[in-house]
Amino acid sequence: MLFLALVENSNLNNVNMIKLMNFCKVFIFSSLIVLFFSCKGTEEKNDYEGEPVITTFYLIRHAEKDRTDPDNPDPELNQDGLTRALKWAEIFDPIPLDAIYSTNYERTSMTAAPTSVKKDIDIKYYDPSSLDIEDFKLQNEGLNVLIVGHSNTTPMLVNKLLGVEKYNQMDDSDNSSLFIVRIIDGKATDILLNMH
Repeated sequence: MLFLALVENSNLNNVNMIKLMNFCKVFIFSSLIVLFFSCKGTEEKNDYEGEPVITTFYLIRHAEKDRTDPDNPDPELNQDGLTRALKWAEIFDPIPLDAIYSTNYERTSMTAAPTSVKKDIDIKYYDPSSLDIEDFKLQNEGLNVLIVGHSNTTPMLVNKLLGVEKYNQMDDSDNSSLFIVRIIDGKATDILLNMH
């Protein structure tokens, strides 16, 4: 209703209207994510007394990279990618993150950087090819963790966290998917959102 009132009572041009609509989408998705993962009261209890241990992993691919030099193995983000990295920081703003991981590449580090700065959390670097998934889950047990990877490593890591081969490699044009894996007392569930 507020959005409609703003539209009806404003003289926004098309560009500003699109910006307003994008802001509203980001706000709504962020709210849904927080709501979805903050409901602890409906979880099943273990045989023992106490709160369940809940770990939440948020996995994204790096934002749009600079493709002007196809021979560069480690390009930075282009302007669209920088804009998307800032948008990710807005999306994760209401989520209480405890750790941020990135592969050691410019495009992934730059994607994680705005969220890292906003949350005042140092980026930890990981190598997806040598990551011991059980040790990684144990190190981050009970935490909310952002992981920035690549089109092939992100779904692979989601599959390892889930313990099943569910997701294929991401399309090369997909820089907006958000995989969320929630592990409650060792049982993993997942959701995939598209944050255009």
